[in-house]
Amino acid sequence: MEQEQTAGAGEGAGRRRFLVVAATGAAAAGLGALAGCGSGGGKRKPSEQGGGGQRPEEAAGAARGIDVKVENARPGHADWHVTQAGPARAIEGFADKVSVLPGEAFGLHVSTTAPRFTVSAYRMGWYGGARARLVWRSQALPGVRQPEHTVDSATRMVRTHWTRTATVDTKDWPEGCYLLRLDAQGGQGQRFVPITVRSAATAGRTVIVNAVATWQAYNRWGGYGSYDGPNGAYATRSLAVTFDRPYEYDDGAGLFLVYEAPLIALAERLGIPLAYATTTDVARDKGLLEGAAAVLSLGHDEYWSPEQRAHFTAARDAGTNMAVLGANCCFRRIRLEASDLGPDRTVVCYKSSYEQDPGFRRGHPATVDFRSPPAADPESSLLGVIYDGYPVDAPYVVTNPGHWLFEGTGVKAGDSFAHLVGVEYDKVDTGFPTPRPIEILAHSPVVCEGRPSHQDSAYYTVPSGAGVFATGTMRWVEALDATGDGRSGANHGLDARAGALTTRVTENLLRVFAAGPAGRTHPAQDNVKAVYGRS
Repeated sequence: MEQEQTAGAGEGAGRRRFLVVAATGAAAAGLGALAGCGSGGGKRKPSEQGGGGQRPEEAAGAARGIDVKVENARPGHADWHVTQAGPARAIEGFADKVSVLPGEAFGLHVSTTAPRFTVSAYRMGWYGGARARLVWRSQALPGVRQPEHTVDSATRMVRTHWTRTATVDTKDWPEGCYLLRLDAQGGQGQRFVPITVRSAATAGRTVIVNAVATWQAYNRWGGYGSYDGPNGAYATRSLAVTFDRPYEYDDGAGLFLVYEAPLIALAERLGIPLAYATTTDVARDKGLLEGAAAVLSLGHDEYWSPEQRAHFTAARDAGTNMAVLGANCCFRRIRLEASDLGPDRTVVCYKSSYEQDPGFRRGHPATVDFRSPPAADPESSLLGVIYDGYPVDAPYVVTNPGHWLFEGTGVKAGDSFAHLVGVEYDKVDTGFPTPRPIEILAHSPVVCEGRPSHQDSAYYTVPSGAGVFATGTMRWVEALDATGDGRSGANHGLDARAGALTTRVTENLLRVFAAGPAGRTHPAQDNVKAVYGRS
């Protein structure tokens, strides 16, 4: 236990700060001094119900799904960005539902120092490169400064007790991922509030899953998150965090803009049939992924409930393709509980202190890393790869250029792409449960705090016909937006070559996965022995 606690303390503030810097798009220079890599296999780190009142015709429309091509042919609105954040606490808010079906209403809880404010709902997509479309805008609403938050003495969970400021009706809002922009009167401040208008059914579609539990774990609004408290110590971290508060990072957008938005823009530009959900939706509804062509885990999707993992696994075993477009995926086991505002709005994760968890004492699974006891269940059995450590910043090295995912890229064996491996990475390690056959596409040397290792991108197939691809690097989605020579430091120094590679590979992936079980047309050819010298 002492060893676990020491390891946990090393990952707290350093790890949280490192990944938040990644989320805000800072350059990688100077970040290597932060702790995180362990030895010998990597760091051993210790929806709501939709609401009532939906009309039958709305439910039928939701089941049919959105025509992405028609939607993205509509004019976009490039003015969706926050350009005047204003002083701290000038305006901020949250939605009382993580997701809604089209036509359902949700409440906004807003605090502002301005006398009035407006709400603009932007659906995020491609829209000819504008990346968003204005779907709805409110009239001016009265502003109010809400009470200060409190901190729960037992779990150090930040709680707000804010009244509902407005009720928003999503009638005529298409399915998709939304950022609501709050604009304080007189330009005194702007903030985002994310919400997903989810799909009622996903059959035949590629499902984009917003990693909202991970967004919330890294949220330090009120001074506390799942990694540390105000003093930066792991011991003062929240043992539970709630969606009943604004997001601190990226002007209220959480981890959405860096780790998810570039992929959503690319998928919508391709025009493939899409569906939309959050991790809490997948956890709650075991039938949600039935018949889906593919399901996508995006750039940073670390915190999973056992229910979410079971439903992803069942979908794979029924023939649904799966793509993991990040790293450190499915690492933390969580439990979803209700908050004062509704079900599934509290993310419980005690980590190395799981024995103190009242839920564990009542018989719930331990909210510790999936690979850790009790009831260890390493994530590699689903992903094919396993998390190996952080922090790294290394070139991505192609080892299997003839693979179908590299078609049209022109890459050769040994080609490398600077900074594409980072800040966390995964690898194939057959010392953990690993599906076979599995193909390694990229095998990139890394040195993580003095420990030599490798990052792997890998693809495996299963008897159901499903294909599973994992990038093995957290920077994949971010790289989709990389341009220029990288010297500016934007996007961690990723350049246009990395942008072109990741874009073409992702296009190949999405098109093949949208067509049906990829293993039937593109079966994996196991090459672990050829790459690692052992099977």
